[in-house]
This record gives sequence, C-alpha cells and structure tokens, in this order.
Amino acid sequence: MDFVIIEEEDLLQDNNIYVNNSAVVFNNKRLSYVGQDCWKIPPVLVQMYGTKVQFLDLSFNCLMTLQGVEMFPNLEELVLDNNKLSDSVLVPQLPNLHILSLNKNNISNLESLLTKIAKNLPSLHYLSLLGNAACPNQLSDADKDEEDYQRYRFYVLYHLPRLKFLDSRCVTSEEWKEAQHRGKFMKIIRPESSHVSHRSDTCGGSPPSTYTPLPTSSRCIGDHQGAYGKCRYRYSGKHSEGNRFIQNSDL
Repeated sequence: MDFVIIEEEDLLQDNNIYVNNSAVVFNNKRLSYVGQDCWKIPPVLVQMYGTKVQFLDLSFNCLMTLQGVEMFPNLEELVLDNNKLSDSVLVPQLPNLHILSLNKNNISNLESLLTKIAKNLPSLHYLSLLGNAACPNQLSDADKDEEDYQRYRFYVLYHLPRLKFLDSRCVTSEEWKEAQHRGKFMKIIRPESSHVSHRSDTCGGSPPSTYTPLPTSSRCIGDHQGAYGKCRYRYSGKHSEGNRFIQNSDL
C-alpha cells in the first residue's frame, strides 16, 4: 500500500495556514487530513491532490468554510464531521458527489441547507446531519423524541427525493411515499428565545398577549387606588332596615 505525503517545504501557505505533513494521507484516490484544527481547506491540498481525489475526509478540524472544495471536481464522498460549519456555509457545485457527512457541526437552518444541497449536489444519495440542531434527535436536543425525528426525515426526503440513506438509516419505500405525500408540511419550527420566555410565564402555554389588567404606570407609596379587604356600605332605600315600619301612606 503506497502513501503519499507532502514535502517539508509545503508546510507554510497563504494566510499563515500551516499543514502538518504527517497528517496528510493520500492513497487510492482517498485523501485524509483529520484532527488538525484548520479553519479552512489548506490550499496545498488543493494544489497537489485536487483532480486526483474521489474521497475527502476533513473531519475533526475547525472548518468554518468550504472554500476550495470546489477544486476537487471528481469528488464522490465528503466527510466533514466535527467541524464548525454553520448556516452561512456555501455549498459549492459538486455534480459527482454521492455521500455527504456533516455530523456534529453548527447547522440549525434545515430549509436553507436543503435548498443549497438540492441546487448544487444533484447526485447526492447519502446525507448525515446527526448532532446538528437542524436534526431534531436526542444527540442535539434531549427534549426531542422519535416523532420529531420522523417528521424531520419526511421533510428532508421531500426536498431530496433521491436520497437512499439519511443519517443512520436506509430510506424505505413506505417512508419515501409518505414524504412525497405530506413531507412539505413537516417543517420543524423553532420558537425564538423572546417568545419562549413569554410562553413560560403564561398559564397553560397560551400565546402572549399585549393586554394586561395591571396599570401601565408605576404606583407610589400611599397611592391606594384599590385594595383587598372588607367593605362596608349603607343602604337607605325603600327596603332598608330603617324603613321596615314605615307605611306607604307615610312616604
């Protein structure tokens, strides 16, 4: 088995990006550069291996951008697990990509990501998003259950009907049919933090209201506009106790 390692003079690249040559492993069209805390794809990897690579593993880094991955035109598998990719990430056009693994990144906007994938990755058959907020299972949110996750699967399969494998499970024919039937209505909506705080103060989880029985102005000490307690009143009308022995002729 032959391994190719970059030369020592290629350690320093643009923007002070260092490449640990002992971590670069290329064999049989498979390139791995794992666990090096780089925030972008080192240009030297593109220059030396771009057209030769079909499998690229950049997991356990600190990637915040995919700039440069478009220079791997023959890429079929891309592993980006345990990085820092967020909703702002740009997904380049990779017409031959079949497998994309994005486990444990910082992706929360599922709709945005699926739109980018559908547009730029037309051959994708395998997608994994476990450990992202966009994937509502217990790896990302302990409050989610299997029902939440199944709705997510229907929604993903509706937008990416060519998928054969999603996360850790194969796509069944029944699941695909259900996704095409009602998957577009399965979007998981996450409430904003400001709305969540209002709901926690409302009895029964009813929506917050702008109306309140409390006065809008502050009250000062001694300003007793209302109080709880016993109230005495005197009735002196026709049926009062004092009028019990008065005849109608006396009125």
